[in-house]
Amino acid sequence: MACSNCNGKSHSHDHSAGFLGEKTELYFAILSGIFLIGGYLLHTFTDLSEITIIVIYAISYIFGGFFTLKEAIQEISHGRFEIDFLMLVAAIGAAFLNKWAEGALLLFLFSLGHALEHMAMEKARKSIESLTNLSPKTALKKVNGNFEEVAVEDLQVGDIIRVKPNSAVSADGVVVSGKSSVNQAPITGESIPVDKEAHPEASKEFSADEDINEKNRVFAGSINGDNVLEIYVIREYQDSTLQRLVNMVQEAQEKKSPTQLLADKFEKYYVPAVLILIVLLNFAFLVIDETWSESFYRSMAALVAASPCALAISTPSAVLSGIARAGKGGVLIKGGKPLEDLGTLRAIAFDKTGTLTEGKPKLTDFILLNDAEKEQVYAEIIALENTSNHPLARAIVRDGKKEFSGNLRLPEVQNVEAVQGKGITGEVSGEMIKIGNLELFENVPQDTSERINALEKEGKTVMLAKSGSDFVAILALMDVPREAAKETLSRLQKIGIRKMIMLTGDNQEVAQAVAKEIGLTDAYGSLLPQEKVDKIKELKKSESKIAMVGDGVNDAPAIANSTVGIAMGAAGSDVALETADVALMADKLEILPFAIALSRKSRQIIKQNLWISLGVVALLLPSTIFGLANIGIAVVFHEGSTIVVVLNALRLLGFNYRS
Repeated sequence: MACSNCNGKSHSHDHSAGFLGEKTELYFAILSGIFLIGGYLLHTFTDLSEITIIVIYAISYIFGGFFTLKEAIQEISHGRFEIDFLMLVAAIGAAFLNKWAEGALLLFLFSLGHALEHMAMEKARKSIESLTNLSPKTALKKVNGNFEEVAVEDLQVGDIIRVKPNSAVSADGVVVSGKSSVNQAPITGESIPVDKEAHPEASKEFSADEDINEKNRVFAGSINGDNVLEIYVIREYQDSTLQRLVNMVQEAQEKKSPTQLLADKFEKYYVPAVLILIVLLNFAFLVIDETWSESFYRSMAALVAASPCALAISTPSAVLSGIARAGKGGVLIKGGKPLEDLGTLRAIAFDKTGTLTEGKPKLTDFILLNDAEKEQVYAEIIALENTSNHPLARAIVRDGKKEFSGNLRLPEVQNVEAVQGKGITGEVSGEMIKIGNLELFENVPQDTSERINALEKEGKTVMLAKSGSDFVAILALMDVPREAAKETLSRLQKIGIRKMIMLTGDNQEVAQAVAKEIGLTDAYGSLLPQEKVDKIKELKKSESKIAMVGDGVNDAPAIANSTVGIAMGAAGSDVALETADVALMADKLEILPFAIALSRKSRQIIKQNLWISLGVVALLLPSTIFGLANIGIAVVFHEGSTIVVVLNALRLLGFNYRS
């Protein structure tokens, strides 16, 4: 006895009769109402024959019952007897008892309610389906030096495409020519366009599995700015981030939330109980002093009152709207369960590298140890480190050059030797230069050792530089916290997250230093991937529910074992998209409070809808059984509650998070 459009899935029935378009059902409902009112006024204020009045009501029946009958036939053909069929029975029963006005009112309000409900739910669906319209249908593909228009489905990995100014990008790829600002909001939710430029190795062959810098990568469906870009295609149409996002969102609509599963279980027992009650009410005339027709009328009114249409749609409508709003904000939520679970969290575990921190070392300290000229020391150190591909060496070169706006003149370097696990040595302008940790040197002055130890306690990786016989500089590097990390954790605390925990493979000192700087409650260092999983399981026991936030690659096992797995930067990571329950499409930690706040609002609206739907049934059913409410009153409250819960759910589409 569930509403035929209340299962939370895409409504497949056609609600247009062709000649009036997609709003035909609404127009028919309005015509039903016009003939209903006309019949009532003519019956009340004129002496027209009864047969004329019945004909007018019958026309109201035809318009009000057209789509109800159409859906009832479709359901019966599949062996289902749902609310449309039962409403028809109630309307026919009213006509049989010569209660034409009440039967017409039932069909008018039922058809009007369904029309408005379909339109409201369609608004939520279109919000999701609009994703499919982001990608253009054609692309300009390079063929023998010229660009030809082809269907996006025909693009292959390795093709070069041109994207004109202010037009949509046709495929996931790498920029190989041009420079422009690209609006990635449709994919990642970022409100500010991101600058893109050609990859420094534009002539190479790229793969979707490569770690491609954000400034060189583009996504299908994003909008190019004012300049022409040429892009190397790294994913075919069906494998693009946008297409996979669309597929996952559509799948998410089908996944029921815990509340929805509970409601389904309730209906499993509720519906048979109501049907038994309706049958029994038909025989009330055997017990109380009334006619069979009065008992039959009472049972029809009770049937309308007890139909759980509002209950059936209360949760799916909120879940659909919540998922749609999350998608617009750059958050992919894979179904009702993570949408609800996210709002119940009081503890969140974070990976450190790339999640709470930038994911790459930065030169944080450069301390001169003698009177040497700073620019000369920098030039010698950068010249030597420039010969190495080590991540720390690249960071020193990058940040050191920034210090002098890239204007340093680097001296020649000879006889370079990498000392495994210790550092690097080489001749710079004829002088032996050594850069490395304390193990690379002998007879380090006490005060220099103490300064190095102090920096290491701050969680920094520290190196010493020696030129000839003199120690000339201390260099400290650190994977620094994201700019938004501290503020984001503060906002999470404000919305009720009482435990924020870091899990990292870095040593405990580094973990503690980062935790102290950004405001974490706990930090656990020196953890292997399996130890992260064990810690998540331990925290799940103590906290009941816990989320794990990571990049979805080395954190995949921990994410999979948490209550809610959350991946950051999912637009650029296949593993993140597949593994996580919730994917933050942009590599931005600050989206997380929005996702949690949206989940809490969704849970609040689901609870409101349940109270509304159950409250109306609890009030209305006894009223019809004891003769205090007729069919007209029952259908007004029945359809009214259904429309109210759908409109209440649609409020989520306009949700705005303010910390």
